[in-house]
Amino acid sequence: MFEYFAHLNACLSVCCPVEQLPTITAQSPSSLIAFPFDESFPVTCEAKGNPEPEFRWTKNGQEFDPFLDPRLLKEENSGTFVIPNNGNLTEYQGTYRCYASNNLGTAISREIEFIVPHVPKFPKETLEPVMVEEGEPFTLRCDPPKGIPPLQIYWMTINLQHIEQDERVSMGLNGDLYFSHAVEKDSRRDYCCFAAFPRIRTIVQKTAMSDTVILMNCCSPAANAILERRPSLLTPSGGKSQTQLVKGDDLKLECIAEGIPTPQVEWVKMGHQLPVKAKLENHGKLLIVPTVEQEDSGKYMCKAKNVLGETFHYFTVTVEEPPEWVFEPESQLNMIGSEVLIKCSARGTPQPTITWRVNGIPLQEAPATNRKTFDDTIMLHNAQVSDSAVYQCEASNRHGTLLSNANIMIMNLPPMILTKEGEDYSAVEGKVVMMHCKVFSSPPSTITWSKDDSSESVEGPRFTVHDNGSLEIYSIEKDDMGQYTCSAKNTEGTSTIDAMLYVKDPTRIAVAPEDQQILMGTTAQLSCMAEYDKSFSNDFELLWEKDGVEIALNYTENSKYLVEDGILQIINVSHRDQGVYTCVARTPVDQDMASVLLMVLDVPDAPENLVLSEHKSKTVKLKWIPGDDHNSSIIEFIIMYEESQWEPGNWKELLRVPGNQNSAILKLHGHVDYRFRVSGVNDVGTGPPSEPTERYKTPPAAPDRNPENIKIEGHLPHEMDINWEPLLPIEHNGPGLEYKVSYRRQDVEGDWKEHMVKRHSFVVKNTPTFVPYEIKIQAKNHQGWGPEPKIVTGYSGEDFPSAAPDDVAVEVMNSTVVKVSWMRVHKDKLHGHLGGYRINWWRLRRLVDSKKSHGDKHTLTFPGDHNHATIPGLTPFSEYSLIVMTFNGRGNGPGSHPVNFKTPEGVPEKNPVFRVTDIQKHTVSLVWAAPLEPNGILTGYLLEYQLMNDTEDMGPLQTVDISNPDITEWILRDLEPKSKYKFYLRSCTTVGCGPVISEECTTTLETSDTNPSSSLILCTGEGHWVLFSSGLASIHGGISTQGWFIGLMCAIALLTLIVLIACFVNRNKGGKYSVKEKEDLHPDVESQGMNDDTFCEYSDNDEKPLKGSQHSLSREIKAGDSGDSLVDYGEEDAQFNEDGSFIGEYAGRKEKRVSAEIKATIQTPA
Repeated sequence: MFEYFAHLNACLSVCCPVEQLPTITAQSPSSLIAFPFDESFPVTCEAKGNPEPEFRWTKNGQEFDPFLDPRLLKEENSGTFVIPNNGNLTEYQGTYRCYASNNLGTAISREIEFIVPHVPKFPKETLEPVMVEEGEPFTLRCDPPKGIPPLQIYWMTINLQHIEQDERVSMGLNGDLYFSHAVEKDSRRDYCCFAAFPRIRTIVQKTAMSDTVILMNCCSPAANAILERRPSLLTPSGGKSQTQLVKGDDLKLECIAEGIPTPQVEWVKMGHQLPVKAKLENHGKLLIVPTVEQEDSGKYMCKAKNVLGETFHYFTVTVEEPPEWVFEPESQLNMIGSEVLIKCSARGTPQPTITWRVNGIPLQEAPATNRKTFDDTIMLHNAQVSDSAVYQCEASNRHGTLLSNANIMIMNLPPMILTKEGEDYSAVEGKVVMMHCKVFSSPPSTITWSKDDSSESVEGPRFTVHDNGSLEIYSIEKDDMGQYTCSAKNTEGTSTIDAMLYVKDPTRIAVAPEDQQILMGTTAQLSCMAEYDKSFSNDFELLWEKDGVEIALNYTENSKYLVEDGILQIINVSHRDQGVYTCVARTPVDQDMASVLLMVLDVPDAPENLVLSEHKSKTVKLKWIPGDDHNSSIIEFIIMYEESQWEPGNWKELLRVPGNQNSAILKLHGHVDYRFRVSGVNDVGTGPPSEPTERYKTPPAAPDRNPENIKIEGHLPHEMDINWEPLLPIEHNGPGLEYKVSYRRQDVEGDWKEHMVKRHSFVVKNTPTFVPYEIKIQAKNHQGWGPEPKIVTGYSGEDFPSAAPDDVAVEVMNSTVVKVSWMRVHKDKLHGHLGGYRINWWRLRRLVDSKKSHGDKHTLTFPGDHNHATIPGLTPFSEYSLIVMTFNGRGNGPGSHPVNFKTPEGVPEKNPVFRVTDIQKHTVSLVWAAPLEPNGILTGYLLEYQLMNDTEDMGPLQTVDISNPDITEWILRDLEPKSKYKFYLRSCTTVGCGPVISEECTTTLETSDTNPSSSLILCTGEGHWVLFSSGLASIHGGISTQGWFIGLMCAIALLTLIVLIACFVNRNKGGKYSVKEKEDLHPDVESQGMNDDTFCEYSDNDEKPLKGSQHSLSREIKAGDSGDSLVDYGEEDAQFNEDGSFIGEYAGRKEKRVSAEIKATIQTPA
């Protein structure tokens, strides 16, 4: 009511000349302190009214006119005056009150106390030294001067060092320094008490005090008497006391006791628990209950005790309250002749006294016949204009005073509508709108609303006219749009205003953001799309808030947030970005909101407060407090250790425990100086490690385990190598680590043979070949033996297999693949662990021309126990020879008897040469070379060709079947002139035709003469020549007489000569069949190693068979001989090494035969 009345007065002062009572608008606080460092001190009093109020002051209840003092600064039409700080301020000290009056009444301010603080000082005094016997209590008094609170007291030395306080020495609330009992170190001459007054920026010091502690004679009977004494209180005195304080203050109760030993102080509240907010300070001697309430009243007890007894003190605490309004009087506007009630009541402890004034004068000094007082209410009967006045109600107790001014206006006025004419209101469909019509009148007016010039008032459940005249419409509809009229009517007249209502489409978030979990350091994107009334296109805004605070967007290079097309981007997300983000779509009339929770995921923080406990010889318990998991539950903890002897600074993983545990029992090794740290792991990753624990060194102990991964190998037939994985240095458990190696034959009864070694290997000499042994290895150090070791079984050294596979057979699968089978070698002949089988083979000759050609040697290895295998990649229509052998860890065994076999025909290889040699208008000459590997007997060639147009489309395929394999050239006729053709050639056997080779050319527009054939000879390798007859087309007649043509012919002749020389060299290159080649087939088996890693490997010997050597060797081979065989190179027990090469030596008849072959080779003409 008061706020409405104040607003009404403000409006009336502007819009119309209505008389108004004075109202205080500004005033100084009740206490105004003149701090010496301030330049001036304004004493404020401002008021309004109609007519303008006049001001007067009282000081200490007496009239005070600031205008009579030239030192004070004043302003016209204001009650404020300023006291400058340029002289003695003491004369202005006092209690002031302002009165603002016009012809209707008087308003008064609260009492304003102007305080001029004096500079506090300790009195000048001479302090006698304090003499106290050792063990006796004593007190050094401070007695600080009075001053502006708060007061802060410090006990220091002359050098400004704080006097140390503890359970024996402490300062009381009054500033005195209490000693529970004196000791020798208390003797000093510079105990100084300092009093600080921070509000006036002043610190004062008391004269230094001297204290001397007199030591007792150690041999006197009284010396022991002072050693112990039951407690007694130094403060407070007596057994009980009363404490009163004001609600909201801090309750401080202290008990400082003396005694030997120093007493401990305990606190209780009788019949209740101590308040939860209570706290203890000053080593438990001070109980503080901050911001006390009524429920903190009651009886408290302190108890000081030591081993000899205890003492008590009881505090009765009463919490009082300053005045507080129960019903504050309100300003009123009443019509003439009405009954007026003015109510004022307050509460407090003690109960406040209510004092009434009218226009600043005590009520009893301004009697009125129609005014009566009933307890807390004043009643005016048949109020008249002359009863208009300002009534003051003042509520006071010893803790404070409340003052309220109530303007009581008695008048009759026609309605005055204070709301502006023609207001526009916009509302959202489905929402609520409030259209205002504030009326000032006396008596009160009746207010009605109508729509669109209708004489009928708006009615219905959606329409409400409030007491203040406002019309509220619920659940707005489109039909509610239009012009509304507010009418105010009373006995004195009528007044109206119009207002326009517009109904808008609601604002709605169409696409709301969704909750997100985002990784630390990435970019988060929150989408938000809204729909709104199009009339607000220029007024619509889309905002983002975080945790209820709008996000400020600056769009700089380092901006944290970016918003574009309704998408909020949060760059480089950090932990502080976690929270609730709200998208706010806002128009001038409504808004819609959608919130989303953004959770930032990160690795866990480092665990804290690592503590080692339950220390034992080789175990310790580790506890920790997990760090923040950053929204991803901790899956496990990784416990790591570092030791200072073997790898200092190198942290290694010791143990992992589930994420729901925060402790672990750690199993440790002996004689190790450990420290530990812990890391948390969640779905994001592994967090940083904690700070390491303190060092913990375990005592030495015997080894916990023996070596593992024992390997028994035999590199030589009569030795056994024993190797094992040594214990890690940290596993030694102490100094002096050794290993005891024990072994014995498994198949023979016998005692264990033992050896002590410090390394992690041992060789047993003079063992039988490949027999089983039992081995065990036990660790030992200076503290004792490790556990009983496990027995492992191994074999002594291996020797080469002594037998070859029997019954070797070959089954031809197709022209390039055969299947080889054999009978396994008996295990007694293996002399070691079976490694597998190897097959070596080579090509003896081509069946197409029976030319012997000792081909490349090939090897396939088949690890494991096999009795058959497949050999791929053979050349069709050829004769081969192969042997099979077994191998173990030492090497290859002897080869089997050689087996020769033949592969059937296949399709030929691709022709090496295919060329166009003469191109005419309707004919093309083609020439080619036979395939180097016919893979059978050639039956002819398949020649195909087709027309190609400019778009590379192909015409129909034409075929020429050439059944004579000796033909290597062909002329195609009846071709289209100036046309592009593509030619295809394939060689054929009875099996089929081989791969195609192609060539292209374009026929000429006219037929040209051809040069008499010039021979072009090409060397194709393998000692073959291809002769091409090449006609050179002459474009113009008489070309043979041209100089350039003669030069070209010479160049061709020179090129032909070079080609012939190259072919000759290639045919005879390396034509000598060296002994080394046969030695490569059969190297010494002793020089070969064993590769256990091969599996079905296909090896191709780098040395190729020598071309051109077959003619000389053929003289030594009988007709019908199948060609070279293994018999030519060694005995039947010849061996192959790991890569398949032949093993053997030449002797006797075979040596002579080889010599003859070498001589024959040398004599063969090129």
